[in-house]
Amino acid sequence: MIKFASYAVNSSRGRSFAETAPRYRSDFQRDRDRVIHSSAFRRLEYKTQVFINHEGDLFRTRLTHSLEVAQVGRSVANALNLNVDLVEAICLAHDLGHTPFGHSGQDVLNECMMKHGEHFEHNLQSLRIVTELEERYAEFNGLNLTFETLEGILKHCSLAKAQELGVLGERFINNERPSLEAQLANIADELAYNFHDLDDGLRANLLTLEQLEEVGIIKEQLKIVLRKYPTLNGRRLHKELVRHLINVTIYQLIENTELNLKKYQPSSPEEVRLLPAIVQYSDEDFAAQRELKKFLLKNLYKHFSVMQLRFKAENVIRSLFSAFMSDARLLPDQFQAHINKDGLPRVVADYISGMTDRYAFRQYNRLFTVETV
Repeated sequence: MIKFASYAVNSSRGRSFAETAPRYRSDFQRDRDRVIHSSAFRRLEYKTQVFINHEGDLFRTRLTHSLEVAQVGRSVANALNLNVDLVEAICLAHDLGHTPFGHSGQDVLNECMMKHGEHFEHNLQSLRIVTELEERYAEFNGLNLTFETLEGILKHCSLAKAQELGVLGERFINNERPSLEAQLANIADELAYNFHDLDDGLRANLLTLEQLEEVGIIKEQLKIVLRKYPTLNGRRLHKELVRHLINVTIYQLIENTELNLKKYQPSSPEEVRLLPAIVQYSDEDFAAQRELKKFLLKNLYKHFSVMQLRFKAENVIRSLFSAFMSDARLLPDQFQAHINKDGLPRVVADYISGMTDRYAFRQYNRLFTVETV
């Protein structure tokens, strides 16, 4: 078995249900494989990142986003001598609980749940999927993942929810940090969606290179690209720009994390918990990433074309939730069976959040569209 750095996770604290150790894989490789074979992972292929799935075949989906997060995570983990398999397992699982229609779907589903005294948050839903909702194994519900992978999936939660989660919620109660692998998976997610959403925005012609020069890090890298390739233009130019942005940002993350490791000198994963966050950008690089996020919020996520899609998606989610709450018989039998245990609002949220974009549209049309003969 590969030996990682002393501050990396080298072994697992175990699973909720004891299992025989895998013969030819590590525990975290088993976690990764279980995530990949899950139904929830396959459904990510038809869930929105920014653009609704049918808007174009080449735009990113939650599945391609998850694969890209895992690729970034693996690259950085290798450079830092962290547990690559654990990072990959967390990255691949982090969006399993995302709703159809991206953050629009999550926001409106949470709004619907709040009217019934509950909440919906996609990272808690990811945890619910891998601990309860997947039905693949004879001996337990969920995927029975290791503690370390579960902790990485649970990026944040309220103190009240943390108290319900037992050992998994202790770090929130004690104000401790998760493993370096979990810290890395979280920042790899942000890095991937910033630059890949930028790429999709350029492909969709919702953003222009002239607009992008408002952002310091983009202006700087664009100069470097054009200095090297002065005649480059069009799609090749924007692809080369995005590639440079991703590379330089990954290098910045690695180099600042190495400085933090030298500064704090953690000797074990347990010591990591008691230290400030280690896997992070310098203050200057963090400010550059915040500038990019603000730009994307203003110019891409709030672009009228995206807002029109958001309006449409929110109407679908809100209508489906209202319909299922008004008559539980509209739910499939396997979901009706959980109403007594989990309550109708939570079961409805489980059903809707598990839908793909196209399945949500199909259900909406079945319930609300009048067909002419």
